[in-house]
Amino acid sequence: MSEHRRKPPQPQGGGRAAARRGASGEPSGRRAAPRGSTESPSDSYDTPSSSGSYGGQEEDRPWGGRAEARRAAQRGSGGRRRAAPDGGGAGSGDAGGGGRRGGGGPNGPGRGRGRGSGRPQKKRFIDYPRAGKSGAARFVPSWKQVVGTCFGFMLLGVGAFGIGLLIVSVPIEAQAAQAQSNVFYWDDGTQMAATGGQQNRQIVPMEQIPKSMRNAVISAENASFYDDSGVDPMGIARAMFNMARGGQTQGGSTITQQYVKNAMLDDQSQSVSRKAKELFISVKVGATVDKDDILKGYLNTAYFGRNAYGIQAAARAYFDTESSKLTPEQSIFLASVLKGPNLYNPDGGIGEAATPAANKARAMSRWKWIADREVTVGNMSKAERSSLKGFPEIKKQKSALSGQTGYLVDIAKDYVSKKSKISPEDLEKGGYKIYTTFNKKKVEQMQKAVKATEDSFLDSKKRAKDKYVQFGAGSVDPNTGAIVALYGGAGYDQDHYTNNANTAGVPVGSTWKPFVLASAMEYGTYKSDGKPISPMSLYNGNDLTVIKDRNGDPIRAADGTPFRQKNESARAWGDITLRKAMEQSVNSPFVQLGIDVGLEKTRELANKAGILEDSFDKGNLGNASFSLGTSTPSAIRMADAYGSFATSGAHYEPYSVTKALNKDGTALKGFEKPKQTRAMDASVADNVTDVLQNVVKNGTGKKVADIGFPVAGKTGTTDENKSAWFVGYTPELSTAVTLFRTDPRSNGRKLLSMNGTGGVTSIHGGDIPAQIWKDYMAAALKGVDHKDFPDPDKIGEIVGTPTPTPTPSPSVTPSPTDTKPAKPSTTPTTSPTPSTSETCSGWDWNCEDDGGAGNGGTDSGGTTDGGVTTSPTESDPEGNPRGNENGGGLFGGTG
Repeated sequence: MSEHRRKPPQPQGGGRAAARRGASGEPSGRRAAPRGSTESPSDSYDTPSSSGSYGGQEEDRPWGGRAEARRAAQRGSGGRRRAAPDGGGAGSGDAGGGGRRGGGGPNGPGRGRGRGSGRPQKKRFIDYPRAGKSGAARFVPSWKQVVGTCFGFMLLGVGAFGIGLLIVSVPIEAQAAQAQSNVFYWDDGTQMAATGGQQNRQIVPMEQIPKSMRNAVISAENASFYDDSGVDPMGIARAMFNMARGGQTQGGSTITQQYVKNAMLDDQSQSVSRKAKELFISVKVGATVDKDDILKGYLNTAYFGRNAYGIQAAARAYFDTESSKLTPEQSIFLASVLKGPNLYNPDGGIGEAATPAANKARAMSRWKWIADREVTVGNMSKAERSSLKGFPEIKKQKSALSGQTGYLVDIAKDYVSKKSKISPEDLEKGGYKIYTTFNKKKVEQMQKAVKATEDSFLDSKKRAKDKYVQFGAGSVDPNTGAIVALYGGAGYDQDHYTNNANTAGVPVGSTWKPFVLASAMEYGTYKSDGKPISPMSLYNGNDLTVIKDRNGDPIRAADGTPFRQKNESARAWGDITLRKAMEQSVNSPFVQLGIDVGLEKTRELANKAGILEDSFDKGNLGNASFSLGTSTPSAIRMADAYGSFATSGAHYEPYSVTKALNKDGTALKGFEKPKQTRAMDASVADNVTDVLQNVVKNGTGKKVADIGFPVAGKTGTTDENKSAWFVGYTPELSTAVTLFRTDPRSNGRKLLSMNGTGGVTSIHGGDIPAQIWKDYMAAALKGVDHKDFPDPDKIGEIVGTPTPTPTPSPSVTPSPTDTKPAKPSTTPTTSPTPSTSETCSGWDWNCEDDGGAGNGGTDSGGTTDGGVTTSPTESDPEGNPRGNENGGGLFGGTG
């Protein structure tokens, strides 16, 4: 720094002003005397002390620059105060005045406290942390601060609510009744179908809505409609809290709120912000719109199912009449459906719980409740209630979706609803683009395969037993879990609304046996001390073999006698390998094997492979016939589970949608491809595949043996031929085909025997289902570079030893110690092996011989020995199959 810019050093006690005075030649430690001063001590501002910094000898300091001046000013700026006349000064003991002891006054030493500057501290606008408090108390707000804060937030809330009311608009009924279509796409991105949209909507004035309809809806939905504000704050709060936690969304609690919810078609998000928006609009509507207009708007925009939006469309869809001509009974029904068309429309809906029978039962129960409720709230007299004729007759449903399209769309909607947590009713509002895994070519090939067999085999005009025969099939890519094709039935346009590919309640029969074998190789048996066993292990294959528990004691039948397992044939197989028993689908070895492994282990492995718990036979742990297929998974789930064998034990959950876009093009979350899980050890899966390849080459699946590429599969047939299956796979594709007989519109969908169907004494999984499987797979895999299945590693130990056949022994001279003759062993009497003319192959359509099984099949899923044990279907007095009739669909649960 240049010399002319340097300033002399500040004295210790003078601060910045003293520095300036020092520079101008003023004495250090004193202010310049005012004009006329006598320079007496009384005229000075500070009384210097002989030892203090004010009057003492000035310490010589070299001249410094601006920085030194600032530092000197900082050192001397604190705590200088005038001396108190009778007490201690407030200043420090040194020149800076910032210490804890003050300077002395004329009458004695000063005792003061100072921190920093001696000037009074500025009072803060918000005293937080609080001054004058120490420790944690500094952070405890005062009551004034608490009250002030609450009041401030209240003002902000009122202001925000007011602004919210100003910026939202009241719904316009005509606009609210409009919705876009949902568009579905094939796996190649081309359009498959468009549902919903502008059709089937019509706004009607209040005079065309009968009073019976208005009263029914008000009684059921919002009895205080004409008196309340239109908003249920607690209901809104519950819904917002539930959504904030990630739970299911909830509907509006009042008619006003439901009308607003229906009107918000431009906002398809499932969020707290949407619920808040609904609240603002509901408050504004309740305050500014006439109650009759709100009710009219609600009834003109509500969704009633059957693609009907509004009361006029609903009257046409369900009763083929005008809204103005609805009877009280019909009005009560439509009010019942408003509870949730997916679960109250008697046609059925999306999800395993939404069967036609279950929906109709719910609708009838709610119909009765609403009728009684109208009397309770004063909207109907007791006399009027007594005059009601009961649940009204509903006309048959009509659908614009033909062929397999309706089933494909419903599978996709079900998947979207579950993954995105969008209710089926909200999904019906439209505006979504849904991209599926379905392959158009394969779907057409599957439909063609079914149609060819159906046309050549069935003639309902000629044979009564050909009526109500149902086909179902599902095809899955085992390497991803993608559902590529399915056959659900004749089509919605043909009045067939049950999806047979995703149906529940049809036992799978002997196609379950591979899971029993796999569990024995995965977990072992009690006989092998939990070590895996080989498929070459030996088990008794004779008809009517006594099944024993793990203690070696006979399992008891219902009548207390030893349980004997019935085979389809009376052939005396003797000790037979599990491989051979699978080839010929012999029952008794697998029933005993299931007990030896533990039925819970078979259940565990099947579940890992993709079979849903809901579809398991509910009595499985106490039912020895569980190993013969008394469970009821869908065709899609069976194809997916067998896919775990194809992929050496890897499993992928079946899925039908790759992505879904909102109205604004935003992708919905939750549609990532399923992750791979491990269903079983690779060596287990590969050995099962090897065994099932032998079934195709040499056993009951011979019909598909000449298909031209590697195939593994298993047949299945249940008691009285009520169902027949073929499930098979290649490394590229896994497909399940089922055949059963039932009236799809009957209550409970009771299974009927197929004996005599097609003019054939009995139907087996190795004939009609296998033929459909073969025709479809040959077309679907045409031109594919086929892979071979992996060679299986040797697995497990062989359990069981052959029972020697008794032969005459030569006369032997007894030893001296052998004084008693040997007691002859008791051996069961077995039937002679039938000749070729006495037996039927499992794939012979025209075989007239039942092999001595009475009403059993080659792959009988139960027992048919005249009461030794119950069959899997006879335990239900209605004739329904065992298990959960609502389980076994694609996704499981209650939907």
